[in-house]
Amino acid sequence: MNFSDINFLAVFVAALAAFILGAIWYTVLFGKAWQKELGMSDEDLEGANMAMIFGSSFLMMLIMAFGMGMLLQGHSGQEAELTMMIGLYHGLMIGVLFVGTSQAINYLYQRKSIKLWLIDASYQILFLGIMGAILGAWN
Repeated sequence: MNFSDINFLAVFVAALAAFILGAIWYTVLFGKAWQKELGMSDEDLEGANMAMIFGSSFLMMLIMAFGMGMLLQGHSGQEAELTMMIGLYHGLMIGVLFVGTSQAINYLYQRKSIKLWLIDASYQILFLGIMGAILGAWN
């Protein structure tokens, strides 16, 4: 694997975009519904080590963006060059076919609600699509 073909600035921006989307997703858009589905109170959230949670989450998003960058390298030298739309497509397919289904399996065994799965899986699918689009655009 040749890491010199990976645009590390694009990887960072893709991870940052996913992190920002998460901040909006889990506060403004679905914060209260997500909290309710998990049975968490405001006090539960206040007692958490948010610096550790946010820092670890961003690190995981960096790893995901780097991994997607590695996967998208396969388009180098092909007839159809890597573009924003190809990156978006691949990100969405990874999200739907791997992440969303994997989460669904876990949620079934954990007996979590379909509403919680829809909130969490939709976020992951969307942010993987955005990651792919950013990485594809900056190829």
